[in-house]
Amino acid sequence: MVSVEETAIPGLLKIGLDVHEDGRGWFKEGFQRAKLEAQGFPAFEIVQNNVSYNAEVGVTRGIHAEPWDKYISLAHGRAFAAIVDLRSGPTFGVVETLELTPANAIYVPRGCGNSYQTLTPDVVYSYLVNEHWSPDAQYTLLQAFDPALGIEWPIGPDAAIRSDKDRGHPRLADVVPAGV
Repeated sequence: MVSVEETAIPGLLKIGLDVHEDGRGWFKEGFQRAKLEAQGFPAFEIVQNNVSYNAEVGVTRGIHAEPWDKYISLAHGRAFAAIVDLRSGPTFGVVETLELTPANAIYVPRGCGNSYQTLTPDVVYSYLVNEHWSPDAQYTLLQAFDPALGIEWPIGPDAAIRSDKDRGHPRLADVVPAGV
């Protein structure tokens, strides 16, 4: 049964998905609007689907707050996800973490920074968004390994595989809250 669970970050939802397995492999309904909305999921008009393939354990992406809502699930592998509320208000800086597998998903509202770290090789990270990507999009960025966040990453900064761009993100104390 599909389930939707609220978190300490307003609008951030944890979704449980049904995965049906047999000797051939597995099948899941990754997103089914009617079932999700019956569980309290907000209206979400999908305009784009993106997929990120990560070959190695320890690939760490983010933290990025995009100007759109995002529905994230995995098609293969396991990943540790960390979400940080970067919107102005009383929950600015609040962190939620969870392990992503093909059996769950998360809904990240715009203005919340999302990141993940691969726990297995060959992670396929898929996400639906409700705005088209644009090179002019304004992101709010945050240093994933900022100690002020208190995130207990499974793989530390010395062994994490990160882009130079992600390494250069500001610490929480220097972040201007996302305009939502």
